[in-house]
Amino acid sequence: MPINDEPQEGPTGLLPLLVAADLQDHLLTATNDLDRLQRLLADASEALMGHFYTANSHLSRLLHQGAAMPHLDSGALHEAMQGLAGAVTALQFQDMASQLIAHTHRRLRACADQIAIEAMGQDPEGEAVAEEAPLRPNPVTQDEMDAGSIELF
Repeated sequence: MPINDEPQEGPTGLLPLLVAADLQDHLLTATNDLDRLQRLLADASEALMGHFYTANSHLSRLLHQGAAMPHLDSGALHEAMQGLAGAVTALQFQDMASQLIAHTHRRLRACADQIAIEAMGQDPEGEAVAEEAPLRPNPVTQDEMDAGSIELF
């Protein structure tokens, strides 16, 4: 008997119920993983912003005190503040990543809903609740972070 990896359609042309349920389960698990990733990114971003804010405050205070301390290298402080500004710019990655995660979540959810409708047929009242797939293929067109001028906090 030949082995065929493609799902076999039942007599009505619908996906077999067990295959559809398994696919739907995998898609919903992926959406749950994306939700968890979204929360992890948000928590990490929040923590980093807090640390950056604290570091910026300390650097600014040292820079202002530098006038009274001739041995203090104000150039090094300015470089440290520029480095911190670059790190904050990189944190914009979290916003782009969040948009991509939400977009992918909606797309996977729409696939899971469509599989359920195809496997079980349309609701007798025709009121099957299905997530609509996003119309745009990608909400974020940028694929790299460039440092620009940014004002800290």
